[in-house]
Amino acid sequence: MPETSRRGLLFGTAAVSAGALLTACTSNEPKKTESAANSAPADDKPGKAVTIGFAGPQADHGWLNAINVNAKSRAETYSDVTLEITEGSNDTAAQIGQVKTLINKKVDVLVILPADGKALTQVGLEAMKAGIPVVNLDRIFASPQAYRCWVGGDNYGMGLNAGHYIGEQLKDKPNAKVVELAGIDNLELTKQRSQGFADALKNYSNIKLVARQAADFTVESGQAKMAQLLQAQKQFDALWNHDDDQGVGALRAIEQAGRDEFIMVGGAGAKSAMDAIKADNSVIKATVLYPPTMAASAIDLARALGQSKGISGLSEMEIPTSLTLYSAVVTPSPCVAGAPHSTAPRYAPVPPPPAPS
Repeated sequence: MPETSRRGLLFGTAAVSAGALLTACTSNEPKKTESAANSAPADDKPGKAVTIGFAGPQADHGWLNAINVNAKSRAETYSDVTLEITEGSNDTAAQIGQVKTLINKKVDVLVILPADGKALTQVGLEAMKAGIPVVNLDRIFASPQAYRCWVGGDNYGMGLNAGHYIGEQLKDKPNAKVVELAGIDNLELTKQRSQGFADALKNYSNIKLVARQAADFTVESGQAKMAQLLQAQKQFDALWNHDDDQGVGALRAIEQAGRDEFIMVGGAGAKSAMDAIKADNSVIKATVLYPPTMAASAIDLARALGQSKGISGLSEMEIPTSLTLYSAVVTPSPCVAGAPHSTAPRYAPVPPPPAPS
């Protein structure tokens, strides 16, 4: 059976859905990777040995540290996987050099979370041309030819789900006021999160976004920018904070100001936020996940690619071109199965938007 071209899978979805698998004379499919069409799906049983190279930015943020932990832990569960992990760097030139080193080592598959997706696109292309499949993690390369598969979070969905959660809490309150503590404004992910939040609030005519400040994902910036919001807004009903690390600082500012008239929804699902939600002794009542478990999924996908296998549970035997993770809302629940007295945070389904009037 001829090898399936990714160019066909990317740009010929209508034909594929009609049952026609396209092939092409030129493809960016790594030449060393065999088609998975005649192989069984990947599972937990030991198979062909696979060396996975992992390159990510410096773990100077709780979420990035969790990315590294998830990648390492997942790789350790497979006896057939060897993980070559680089020392994280936020310097694009240094990270490019680290990826080139992994290419020269001839690893079987690469997992790359770029410090800057655009800047590392060329080295992704270099790996693909060398026959090494690339799993692009979260921050996307500028060209789909630079990766075999992308896996990451849903930034727009984070904002959307945060907005709907807040909307449902305030839907019966006349003239409700909401404020937003965003992340770094020049990042596309911040723009997407804010857009999703604004779009969700459009479904609730009684709610108005009255103020917005941009922090930079640090505790210090969260505290400073939240203090400014509190000073400018003497009363409001809900706060959405894009990032739980900066949320630690935001909570400090809130406590120092002695304010508690509003609810706070966090972002990303950091342990600090989970603990605060469980304790239920502050304004934070929920957080919207941006799951660092995407790194574990990237290892799963890289292993399957290295073994020329598909994913169990899918009819298609080729690895998907992209995988976007859902941003669930986490809230406290007093009734967890098997632990009736537990107040551990649980995933809560986001209600659908109200029907148009």
